[in-house]
Amino acid sequence: MPGGSAFCIRPRDLRRGAALTWVLLGVLGTAAAGGWWDRELPPAASAEAGGRTGAQGRTPAAPSDVDPAAYRDAVERAAAAAVADGKSGKQAAEDVVSRSGDRWGAVYDHAEYAEFEQALGGHYTGVGIFVERGRDGIVRVARVQAGGPAARAGVRAGDLLESVDGHRATGLRPGQVVALLRGDAQRAGAGTPVVLVLRRGARTWTETLVRARLSSEPVTVTRLSGGVVMIKVGSFTKGSGERVREAVRTAPAGAGVLLDLRGNRGGLVTEAVAAASAFLDGGLVATYDVRGAQRALYADRGGDTRRPLVALIDGGTMSAAELVTGALQDRGRAVTVGTRTFGKGAVQMPTELPDGSVAELTVGHYRTPAGRSLDGRGISPDLVAADRAEERARGVLGGLGAAP
Repeated sequence: MPGGSAFCIRPRDLRRGAALTWVLLGVLGTAAAGGWWDRELPPAASAEAGGRTGAQGRTPAAPSDVDPAAYRDAVERAAAAAVADGKSGKQAAEDVVSRSGDRWGAVYDHAEYAEFEQALGGHYTGVGIFVERGRDGIVRVARVQAGGPAARAGVRAGDLLESVDGHRATGLRPGQVVALLRGDAQRAGAGTPVVLVLRRGARTWTETLVRARLSSEPVTVTRLSGGVVMIKVGSFTKGSGERVREAVRTAPAGAGVLLDLRGNRGGLVTEAVAAASAFLDGGLVATYDVRGAQRALYADRGGDTRRPLVALIDGGTMSAAELVTGALQDRGRAVTVGTRTFGKGAVQMPTELPDGSVAELTVGHYRTPAGRSLDGRGISPDLVAADRAEERARGVLGGLGAAP
């Protein structure tokens, strides 16, 4: 991951000397592939609509009876054996991850992981689409980045992705779709074409897009009427936490803040903690377990604890964004408005494999300051608002005493 983070775990048992920051990953990392891989959704659920199903219908992040160390060792052994036989260590590792039930596990080759790190720094090579896959195997466009190749071609959220460069997308695992969108690591990159077949209603068409080097805008700040400051955090990429803190520091005195975390799929935990620190004066943000060891994350001192604050959340609020939401809610710092969050409380850490590929494996789970486990459950808002959530949030801010 990008260097320079305030909080970096360098596991002593991370093999072959890799020193990589861990993330609470809302599958942000696969953004580097030329589309953004969102998540696997149940049929009829939609990130754009904030849809989700109850925990009873969910696939677990990883089987609870699997020892993380044994799991990691099995992945490493399979990769090493494949390399010794002249086969792909990455493919062997993917097979083990697939069989493990680790919903969030992924394996990247060296070039893919380099792109992964750049994506967490706010840059990626791709066509500017966010996609999701239902449990029916169908791949859909969840969101389109403004100004990117897909947006210029008229691709819209809700379009179905039928194929990529002649390969049928339906039924493929996330990593496979990512590999197709990204193309061959040695020959694909900015300026190279990728052919998509898309479907919208009864219309099916072919679109040739040219990959481009794109920059995400993880934090946008808008001054609204009535003295309200809207801080929209789309993802927790490098630098986003400090941008939130700066937005709070420079907001007019007495102005209420709407912290919009809707559709935020997560990112770097260091940045999530920094963002929470904008509104807290030290104290606990979350606890987590990694391979049986219990640890804690704390906010920096000096945050603004008096400014009225409402957090907007929905079914697309995931992972590190849920960490922030849980901390602000449990500590009574914010009123949450919207719909239940997705429920991803899994921690991934990297293991470098003998062929240079990297396996991101689920090794533990985090809890909110009050001890709530969110994985498969999510966070219920203080005020449920499926429609007109922003309007209702502004009403709550007024009730909290935000200056007009």
